[in-house]
Amino acid sequence: MNRKIAFISEHASPLAVLGGVDSGGQNVYVAELCKKLASNGFEVDIYTRKDTKEIPTTVHWMDGIRVIHIKAGAESFVPKEKLLDHMGAFTENMIAYIRNNQVSYEIVHANFFMSALVAYHLKQRLQIPYVVTFHALGKIRQLHQKEKDGFPAARIPIEQLIVRDADQIIAECPQDQEDLVNHYNANPSRITIIPCGFSEEEFYPMDKILAREALNLPVKEKILLQLGRMVPRKGIDNVIRALGRLKQSTKVKLVVVGGNADMPDPDKDSELRRLQAIAKEEQVADSVIFAGRKNRDMLKYFYNAADFFISTPWYEPFGITPLESMACGTPVIGSNVGGIKYSVVDGKTGFLVPPNNPDMLARKIQFGLENEDSYNYLSRNSLSRVNKIFTWDCVAQQMQQLYEKVICSNYKVQPSFNRRPSLTSIPVMGVHPGFKEPSFQQINRNLYE
Repeated sequence: MNRKIAFISEHASPLAVLGGVDSGGQNVYVAELCKKLASNGFEVDIYTRKDTKEIPTTVHWMDGIRVIHIKAGAESFVPKEKLLDHMGAFTENMIAYIRNNQVSYEIVHANFFMSALVAYHLKQRLQIPYVVTFHALGKIRQLHQKEKDGFPAARIPIEQLIVRDADQIIAECPQDQEDLVNHYNANPSRITIIPCGFSEEEFYPMDKILAREALNLPVKEKILLQLGRMVPRKGIDNVIRALGRLKQSTKVKLVVVGGNADMPDPDKDSELRRLQAIAKEEQVADSVIFAGRKNRDMLKYFYNAADFFISTPWYEPFGITPLESMACGTPVIGSNVGGIKYSVVDGKTGFLVPPNNPDMLARKIQFGLENEDSYNYLSRNSLSRVNKIFTWDCVAQQMQQLYEKVICSNYKVQPSFNRRPSLTSIPVMGVHPGFKEPSFQQINRNLYE
């Protein structure tokens, strides 16, 4: 009997096209981690919201992995900031699916605070333990975005509830752990640091000239790359302003990959319009290429074509794209925040700079482009560090150990150091005959208490 686990990722489906407003690192995290778990013997069901009428309820994505689309509100795109009101329907419909299909899970892995709220109700009603990866924390987001934060006020008490209730919390980096302890009073003994990863099959070094030729990019100019969701907190404006501060003698192109469409259209994308206006203001419009959204199989060419990958958000819980760049041998210049200051070692695998500081960023770019020996040193160290610590194989191995710990603890089993029972040896818990289910609304009344 294979081990069964349920992932919940309400807004971030592994089937989504990356680069849009709500499609990014969480999608990759869920997809890649589940692939490794499936290859290690798990049967994985990924529950996500049904956001289009055309997609079937159950998609057999690959061996050992199903993507199950749960109806919650209109079967159309809804920004994640507006999804909380639909989580009650998501919970009821997910439980109905589990019961109607007689599915049993040993553990649930929730991703983001709304998925964690669903997992909380599953634990209450079906007695399934859960772990949570928050991917971002509301209190920290509010510190940076203030009134621009679009999430409802209920996010904070929900996160506080989950921090108290979850069987284990997965912090993606030391800063994430600090934030949980300092801002949510989390118990450090119930936090495990497990980073994000990169796919060795997808991202690896290749000839820079061949990569540029494949993308029709100039072979002799220096190229900077910014890749990811095109939203204000990613700091693309900061990179454009830094480009305007480089020496005039340095010919540099900035390639921006991401957005809501394959062919960028400023008439339909307000963030693109804003960035184009900044490029014009800085007199570098001719040096900035907005490449649009790209299929994932094309990303390795962009990483390899670049001299430096630039990632200067003012808030980044982890950030998978710096890992992917390092895996291609392209050093990263990143903000000294969140997960970036964990994955990038300043002066050894790249450079760290304060967010929203285009002058400092420009100086680091200039130094990196003008010092070949230093550049080669950074490139070699990037490859070494990322392959030693951040492969999805390493991540999955740590995650499986955490799952076993939670399941053993849930069944009052204390495994010895030398003899840990496997997940297959532990029976799946059923529902006690006398258990009376509270409703989603009844349990939610306690959120603000």
